Amino acid sequence: MEKFRAYLCAVMLDSLDSLRSRSTRPVAIWVYAGVIMLLIQVVLGGITRLTGSGLSITEWNVVTGAVPPLNEAQWSEEFAKYRATPQYQLLNSGFTISDFKFIFFWEWFHRFWARLVGVVFLVGFFWLLAKGAMKKWMVRPLNVLFLLGALQGAIGWIMVASGLTGDAIYVKPTKLALHFVFALGLIVYTFWFALQLSVPKEARLSRDAGVPKQSLGRLQGWTIVILAVLFFQLLYGALMAGHKAATVAPTWPTINGSWIPDSLFGRHPLLEDLAGNRITIHFIHRGLAYLLVTLVIVWSVKAGRVIAGTAAGGKSAAAFRRLRWLPLALILVQVTLGICSLLTSPGIVPQHWGLFDWLAQLHQIVGLLFLLTMIGMLYLVVRVHPEP
Repeated sequence: MEKFRAYLCAVMLDSLDSLRSRSTRPVAIWVYAGVIMLLIQVVLGGITRLTGSGLSITEWNVVTGAVPPLNEAQWSEEFAKYRATPQYQLLNSGFTISDFKFIFFWEWFHRFWARLVGVVFLVGFFWLLAKGAMKKWMVRPLNVLFLLGALQGAIGWIMVASGLTGDAIYVKPTKLALHFVFALGLIVYTFWFALQLSVPKEARLSRDAGVPKQSLGRLQGWTIVILAVLFFQLLYGALMAGHKAATVAPTWPTINGSWIPDSLFGRHPLLEDLAGNRITIHFIHRGLAYLLVTLVIVWSVKAGRVIAGTAAGGKSAAAFRRLRWLPLALILVQVTLGICSLLTSPGIVPQHWGLFDWLAQLHQIVGLLFLLTMIGMLYLVVRVHPEP
């Protein structure tokens, strides 16, 4: 009788999970679509930076700015605004209207896609609400998503404004890094919510799957450590991009022939050096990459041992079993792309998309995929409280 009761409870729980999965599927699809659109937005931001397009639009018109210039008079007006910027006067004074149209397009499309993300969010929200697919517990995280998106837009304009005054020919690297980090935060939050909507309970590691509590706790700890290191690695990747620091030391494995450069930590105060000394930024970015590879190798070994100790058969921890190799594969590809980007950086030609730009863009994309993979791993190994 006791075994029958336990079996009946298990069947009922599986049925509830299945019902929950069906009832949240429309919302999950919508949120995953948002994740994909946000990833595309970050990729567009990378293209905008690599093509030097970020300062081509000198105003922030939320509504009217959605429409690009439609005739030559409007193009001439926008070009005149750009000619008043320091970037044009100090760097691009030889630009023709055709050159301007090229960089204008990427900045406009980057902003247009951000508006499109907002439209998809609002239309989807009210449509799902009208259809009764939106549960009460979903509203709060969706409100947070909306506020984070609005904040990200404001930070984007603050970043652009930093390159329109004085003798600036690019946006300030620290503001670029801030914009990038907030974008990552928005993506991670959205992805976590999507996982809550779509990943069934039995897909996660738990003591019910036969995983010892101590082993599971250690794996959780290693996952959190990797994400903490990855945060700083991505931050320094943004500083590398903002300072265009690849060309300052396009050598590997040494930094211009030295393992520890002489100009390392050569500025005072220390914070200014950490955020403004290109050699220091270079050194930290490389060092964190090596540290991440080491941590992921250790994590992979521990994950294999945990899986070996789980109960065999069934659906238990199936997702973790299938995907535990992915972090190591991605981090190795990521490091390889970083090295190749570095070595090809002397071939950079302004206003020309070349091999370095392709590699740098792929480097960023794989970094984003690695981040989401580790967030997914964290979701699979931590105890997630069920929604009300």
